[in-house]
Amino acid sequence: MLKHDWPIPDNVAIAMTNRYGGVSLSPFDSLNLGLHVGDKPQHVLANRAILRQRLSLPAEPTWLEQVHGTNVVDVQTLIPGSAIALADGSYSNQFGHVCTVMTADCLPILLCNQQGSEVAAVHAGWRGLCEGVIEQALAMFHSPPSSLIAYLGPAIGPSAFEVGSEVRDAFINKDPQASMHFVGHNSKYLGDLVGLARLRLSAAGVIQTYSADVCTFTDPDYFSYRRNKQTGRMASLIWLKA
Repeated sequence: MLKHDWPIPDNVAIAMTNRYGGVSLSPFDSLNLGLHVGDKPQHVLANRAILRQRLSLPAEPTWLEQVHGTNVVDVQTLIPGSAIALADGSYSNQFGHVCTVMTADCLPILLCNQQGSEVAAVHAGWRGLCEGVIEQALAMFHSPPSSLIAYLGPAIGPSAFEVGSEVRDAFINKDPQASMHFVGHNSKYLGDLVGLARLRLSAAGVIQTYSADVCTFTDPDYFSYRRNKQTGRMASLIWLKA
């Protein structure tokens, strides 16, 4: 688990996993939490059980089928046992729900209000980030953005996230200030996902943000799709304690 010293409201719990502590075999070793990556399902389910026990979770995490979009669901509206929601974020204001996203280079963002009564988890790949998944998540909150806290987890860092000019252009078309978060020329640029997310959060009014400052591509303690292609998935989770 990622160790942090971030201020967190008393009624809120967060966790961000690394790749250790599970039963999956190479190349998914060992705490792979994704059923969609080619790992043995029994190993993934065992890892999920280990996670729930280790964190003393109040319920099974709300696993999403992430599609690099902007849909954010209210977990209270999901029917237990129904099909997995096609979404890249989830929100809750009730005890007994664990908002969860999986990543392996994309940026996980956990959100809560300072009062500790609302939480959300967001999967911010570049497409969803560019198209507004953060803004969709913020719109779920009853609290104003200025009262929210954002925790940005491990993701591919600005020295490793190489993209084409079309990605840079897409962000700049949304906000010209995004240009400061790309370095390069012609058709090759290095992008800063965390910087781009902070830009969007700040523009929306969220001023209290904390970042893990961990690059999944360069740190072998984390799964990285760009580094290994076939690999596992980490989870970032947030829930209300009572």
